[in-house]
Amino acid sequence: MTALRPERESGTGYGESFTDDPGHGAGGGQGTSYGQQPYGAPGAFGDGWYDNAPQDPYDPHDPHGGAPDSTAYLPPVDDETVALRVPGPPKAPGPTELPEPPERSVREEPGAVPGGRAARRKAAKRRQGRRGGSHKAGASAGAAQEPERASGAPLSRVEARRRARARKASPAVVASRAIGEVFITTGVLMLLFVTYQLWWTNVRAQAQAGKEVSDLQNDWADGKRNPGTFEPGQGFALLHIPKLDVVVPIAEGISSKKVLDRGMVGHYAEGALKTAMPDAKTGNFGLAGHRNTHGEPFRYINRLEPGDPIVVETQDTYYVYKMASILPVTSPSNISVLDPVPKGSGFEEPGRYITLTTCTPEFTSKYRMIVWGKMDEERPRSKGKPDALVS
Repeated sequence: MTALRPERESGTGYGESFTDDPGHGAGGGQGTSYGQQPYGAPGAFGDGWYDNAPQDPYDPHDPHGGAPDSTAYLPPVDDETVALRVPGPPKAPGPTELPEPPERSVREEPGAVPGGRAARRKAAKRRQGRRGGSHKAGASAGAAQEPERASGAPLSRVEARRRARARKASPAVVASRAIGEVFITTGVLMLLFVTYQLWWTNVRAQAQAGKEVSDLQNDWADGKRNPGTFEPGQGFALLHIPKLDVVVPIAEGISSKKVLDRGMVGHYAEGALKTAMPDAKTGNFGLAGHRNTHGEPFRYINRLEPGDPIVVETQDTYYVYKMASILPVTSPSNISVLDPVPKGSGFEEPGRYITLTTCTPEFTSKYRMIVWGKMDEERPRSKGKPDALVS
């Protein structure tokens, strides 16, 4: 942009003095103002490249190409054209000047922090703090936060070892896994055992008891089984408890394997526990059966009330008893409940009694539950079923 120039005054041109002193310029008072020289004077522009520039070689008045003199007209200096000039060679430093250091070329890297040293130090401290927190969080968290390497980039030896240690399970983890597997296996086995005891034993025992009932009734119809002495495990009668909808065979003896676990009830017929048969004129007919598992024929005998019928069916007779009393809990060693006149039953004189024994509480064999009944009717099979079984 060109500098502002003062307006011409009348009689005064560029380069004219503002005084009338003729000594300051030639031509009757004309001269240069502020020490300037007239445009036509040699060296008016400081002997710049304009003075030595070659003129038109085809001009016959060019001193370098035929000009008559060196005072040819040159255009005034304009500030806008200064910036368009071609710079000259770099200036050599003076004796007291030091050369300027060359600017360092900073390579821009990913994650480079702009600013000076203080900014870079702060950024480095922040990165170090984040790395420390990740190490405290654990090896697994650090591995998860670690930036992914470029595809195909090789790992350093230290990095490979660190990753191998992170992937390898510690002894504590291995031990916990082994203990967990043992617990799971034990739990599965216990679940299978409970399922076997509570469900499968009942299914199997009920099937075996049902088959024994069918075989016994067929033998009676054919006349193959007569009352008398029976072998251990041999069925000889049927027990009916109408209120509980129970029909189960009665076998000789109380062996778990041969009698009780097969879904039948057993007759106390051995040693000190030997009891009378139903057809005896006096005595106590003692029976034992499971309350839980293996057919559980006596599971709900605690629901019987005085007067409820209990029927024993043999080949030629029905023996009908009426429930008289119950002993909810007693010791397994209390064998007096099987006496001809059982203690605790409320009976005071000899008679024809029935005793049902089973385990209590449910799913345990810690104690025994006892139910007693007294003979109410003896009915031959030829007269048909008793009223207790008909109704």
